[in-house]
Amino acid sequence: MASLFKVATEAEEDGGLLSDRIRNALTDEIASGALVAGSALEEQQLADRFGASRTPVREALRQLVVSGLVEVRGRRGLVVARMTPERIMDMFETSAEVEAMCVRLATYRMTPLERSHLMELHEDSRAMVEANDVNAYDGFNRHFHEGIYRATHNSFLSEQAQDVRSRLSAFRRTQLRQGDRIHKSREEHEAIMQAIAEGDGDAASRRMRAHMLNAATALRRYIDDRLGGLAAGPEAETD
Repeated sequence: MASLFKVATEAEEDGGLLSDRIRNALTDEIASGALVAGSALEEQQLADRFGASRTPVREALRQLVVSGLVEVRGRRGLVVARMTPERIMDMFETSAEVEAMCVRLATYRMTPLERSHLMELHEDSRAMVEANDVNAYDGFNRHFHEGIYRATHNSFLSEQAQDVRSRLSAFRRTQLRQGDRIHKSREEHEAIMQAIAEGDGDAASRRMRAHMLNAATALRRYIDDRLGGLAAGPEAETD
């Protein structure tokens, strides 16, 4: 496979790290099924593929192990972990309930400064959506939801929400590639922010739950589309 990246240094021109780019590329492939469970991940092969040294590859793999997408399997070394679509959907369902709880509490507890910060983040995401910049929007999305966790002013709940989010981070990113999901995601954030501005925690909670379940549906469609394309083979791609 041809190298996906041509880089002169290990630092991205936008300030991001090459290890993040490698991690993102691998998570997309794992989430979509292009890299199946049990596939071996060898540092030098990946370094050659991405045109990088082994250092950013090693860091990317470390992060994938932490997220649960990659596991150490004896003499085989690092391999893609087994994660069924049903398991992923269960995780999204759990996350939907946790996020709904967080935003309901945050609506009543956040300070004016915290509310202003969320509004500013949301407004900044407009340009990312218009440019269809999934990587930038994924970074924004993480900060947006983490801002809601902090605004609960409940450290234990915030920690639990962050733990669940970390397990789903790869899939939450990948679902943004399905159709016009990135645009729908921002529209759903808009509805959530409106409920927060109105002080309606129950409405914010319902909308957040729907937002997360919509993300799960988008991911399932993305996986189905990708697997369908892989099954069709290269001839179908030239039609």
